[in-house]
Amino acid sequence: MTPEFIVLVITGIVGLTTPILLAGLGELVVEKSGVLNLGVEGMMLMGALAGFGVTVMTFNPWLGLISAACAGAVLALLFGVMVLSLNSNQVATGLALTIFGIGVSSLIGSKMFQGRITPVFGSVFPNSLAKDPILQVFFGYSPIVYFALIMVPLVAWFLKSTRAGLILRAVGENDHSAHSIGYSVIGVRYAAIAFGGAMAGIGGAYFTMVITPMWSNELTAGRGWLALSLVVFAGWRTWRLLAGAFFFGILMSLELYAKGAGFSFVPSQFWAAMPFLMTVVALTFISSRGNVGASAPACLGKPFLP
Repeated sequence: MTPEFIVLVITGIVGLTTPILLAGLGELVVEKSGVLNLGVEGMMLMGALAGFGVTVMTFNPWLGLISAACAGAVLALLFGVMVLSLNSNQVATGLALTIFGIGVSSLIGSKMFQGRITPVFGSVFPNSLAKDPILQVFFGYSPIVYFALIMVPLVAWFLKSTRAGLILRAVGENDHSAHSIGYSVIGVRYAAIAFGGAMAGIGGAYFTMVITPMWSNELTAGRGWLALSLVVFAGWRTWRLLAGAFFFGILMSLELYAKGAGFSFVPSQFWAAMPFLMTVVALTFISSRGNVGASAPACLGKPFLP
């Protein structure tokens, strides 16, 4: 096992981890406010489409990244209007949001961007530094990777040590009490939903701007659902979410390296399904211990009726 191979494995795991970490962090904040948004997959796809399209047209990946965040936030705010202002069912609306994102991204992407290639959003560090086998482990990534890693302590600090984070958690734990002392429950939840959508959009853009520089329908391949389960798997705790994201990244990398090693006696579909199978096993184990209900925000999924 050469150093180059070890570097390749580590960078591959980090690359697979980044999009679900971004989407998971956004969903964590949303659920901490008491809202359950199952539309993460749709928001990721719309972010992937917006990021790819703007980068193709402007050749500016930074504009593409901003556009991806805006696309995810706009779609999330549409969800917010439905569930917060119109009091629609959060589960049904979230599923509809995913179906909408899959359909619209496939329609527009196939018509406008099929076969087109965009510049890869490469390392922020000089090529001579990023290509060194050892230094590449730390400096060979896209800026989106470093953004995701920086957001982990920022989100943890925001939720635990700031007044705004305390208000958000109070809204998620007891919305009527928060409302009675003058906090805008609807306003806080709108802000949380917009943040979650922006993070999911950036996570989706990682696929089209870093992993593969071309458009493909449903290229997120269910990563939005992994991000949703990751929040539960982590017990709604930020640092556990980071550990869980890398755990899922390792599972997802098994498919690639198993094929390369020639494990032909096991169908490739088994390795592709491994992250989802392990998600079911982990969530079943956690649920059997009774920790999920105790860790979840008390108002999660419940409409606020002042």
